[in-house]
Amino acid sequence: MAESTPAIPSAGATSEHGFVRAIGLFDGTMIVVGSMIGSGIFIVASDIAQQTGSPGGLLLTWVLTGLLTISAALSYGELAALFPHAGGQYVYLREAYSPLWGFLYGWTLFLVIQTGTIAAVAVGFAKYLGVLFPAISPQAWIVHPISLGSKYAISLSVQQLVGVLMILFLTFLNTLGVRLGKLIQNIFTSAKTVSLVGLIFLGIFVGRNAGAISENFSHLWAIRNPQTLEPGANFLKSFVPTVAAASGVFGLFVAYGVAQVGSLFSADAWNNIGFTAAEVKNPKRDVALSMAFGTIIVITLYCLANLAYLFTLPLVQIQTVPDGRVASAALNAIFGPVGAAIMAVAIIISTFGCNNGLILAGARVSYAMAKDGLFFRSTGTLNSKGVPGSALVYQGMWIAFLILIRTRQIDASGTVTYGNLYNDLLNYVVFAVLLFYALTIAGIFSLRAKRPDLERPYRAFGYPVVPALYVVAAVAIMFVLLLYQTKTAGAGLVIVLLGVPVYLWLRRTSRLASGNH
Repeated sequence: MAESTPAIPSAGATSEHGFVRAIGLFDGTMIVVGSMIGSGIFIVASDIAQQTGSPGGLLLTWVLTGLLTISAALSYGELAALFPHAGGQYVYLREAYSPLWGFLYGWTLFLVIQTGTIAAVAVGFAKYLGVLFPAISPQAWIVHPISLGSKYAISLSVQQLVGVLMILFLTFLNTLGVRLGKLIQNIFTSAKTVSLVGLIFLGIFVGRNAGAISENFSHLWAIRNPQTLEPGANFLKSFVPTVAAASGVFGLFVAYGVAQVGSLFSADAWNNIGFTAAEVKNPKRDVALSMAFGTIIVITLYCLANLAYLFTLPLVQIQTVPDGRVASAALNAIFGPVGAAIMAVAIIISTFGCNNGLILAGARVSYAMAKDGLFFRSTGTLNSKGVPGSALVYQGMWIAFLILIRTRQIDASGTVTYGNLYNDLLNYVVFAVLLFYALTIAGIFSLRAKRPDLERPYRAFGYPVVPALYVVAAVAIMFVLLLYQTKTAGAGLVIVLLGVPVYLWLRRTSRLASGNH
């Protein structure tokens, strides 16, 4: 989508005076690792096992995710070295295409991607804290649900309150400076990495189940109970087939494409270190290296964790475990009922550290947008500690809103059930996340053609083959999602496109304000 009007002045060319360059290579790697590892690795294996239908399929899904994620990180390194400024991917898209594309990414990130993920992780933190303290319950109402029309409600349960308090606490800590934020990140990332290594060790060496190992690895590719995947809209059913992993080559292609939703989302947020580039001591080197080291560490741990699940539990149990709590089931098989408490502690640590990294990084994108006149003006300022305090506050307020708003459904018997708005929104944006990743990596080709004379301290690994393969793979997964998860993929696209009129209005407002000075 080209623009004929003059572009907004590039924030990349302006001074970023005031930021504190306190993030070293180790700190940056910890931000990547800590932001990536949340609660997904402990639960999504169940869905993936259902979709692929085999132990080999479960492992291969994570290997494919690893190849995609690591190749993306190695490609992003070139952009990170070219534009070592606050805002990361927002800046890359703005410079590769136009301010509009940067805004659409920043809009979607603030509206759903970053904030929705933080809301989900916060409620996950509260949910697992409730395993240790049963009073933290989703049914322990402080404010009973108040209907907001037929489909939505607002409520405050003890579980929601704990999630909101977590957000407020971490937001406050991060307003006190990047040094404190990175210290918290280093401590909790180290702790949860040790926890995940412990889970892997216990599963492979202590809890190894001879029956499960024989069942899973003697029939590594035998497909059991695969999930049937139907076209995502009625109009597609006349020419798009209903498939399963056992339906031949196309069925496998679709099954692995859909399975990537859970694994890719669990491995997301590796790009967050780019948002903080203005605070990295040696950004032209360390942002790229942090992405590479962090993704390699996490993907290795993720593959080993799934291997540990297969050493401990037969595939059928992985497919049918309640609420997808595969890691809890694995520890329960080793330790009995106390295993659930051990897993709860590990996830509490993991989610706390994950949200600290996401909160720290996400506010830098709002800051960069505000510097371009595309967000609330106050978010483009730094507080006395050298961090975007206002951006952190706005971000925290929106996350709290996402936690409090509930979806509302009434079944045939008249029973009302309540869901979480952020869960629906996160389902919608998986397609958008892939779209922006593909566009950003394609931006490497665009920038090499448009601006060949720019200094490139780091060049994308395997260029042009590796970046091109990533773009092709991402487009293939997006194609599958459009066919088989049409409603959610389409809704994600709508969320992105709603940013266009907002962008035009903000640009006009910004120009009018500039003309008045």
